Amino acid sequence: MKNQLKPSDSLRSFILFFSSTFLVATLLLVMACGDDPKPVNEEEVITTMTLTLTPVGGGNSVTLKFYDEDGDGSIQPVKTVSGPLAAYTTYEGLITLLNETATPAGDITAEVKNEASDHLFCFTTSNVNLTVNAKDKDSNNLPLGIETSWVTGAVSTGTVKVVLRHQPGEKTGNCPGGGDTDIEVDFNVTVQ
Repeated sequence: MKNQLKPSDSLRSFILFFSSTFLVATLLLVMACGDDPKPVNEEEVITTMTLTLTPVGGGNSVTLKFYDEDGDGSIQPVKTVSGPLAAYTTYEGLITLLNETATPAGDITAEVKNEASDHLFCFTTSNVNLTVNAKDKDSNNLPLGIETSWVTGAVSTGTVKVVLRHQPGEKTGNCPGGGDTDIEVDFNVTVQ
């Protein structure tokens, strides 16, 4: 005698199948609608940093420039300083960052400004009579450092280290602070 399903058994099998399928589909939908992972903010390539120093009250501007043709590639970067700084002078500084591996060149300065609460420029002088202070601030009133004031003292020669720190969620305004270094350059400077 063949095993035959009664109508009530067929209905139970259908309900069980439908319920299981519905449960699995609901679980998949809930899991798919969960928190989407936050996109990773990849570091930009910075091939060029130009720091233009304009004396308050007039005079010759001085340009400090770092150029790395291939980013982190094998070609050595080139650093130039257009001339000496005048003793006992205040300069207004402005930094420009570019990615010149892209066409057209990418303006990284705008990106740093847009993410000001995650970035901080640090300036460290060595053996040179010079003080550097950030003039611009982020939305939390912490220094950024794209715009700066440079005040020279007596005649001297030394270095200025310029470092851009990327500090998402941990910026305190203190150098170097946490985070990662986006770019770090030592410039040889003379005050005369």
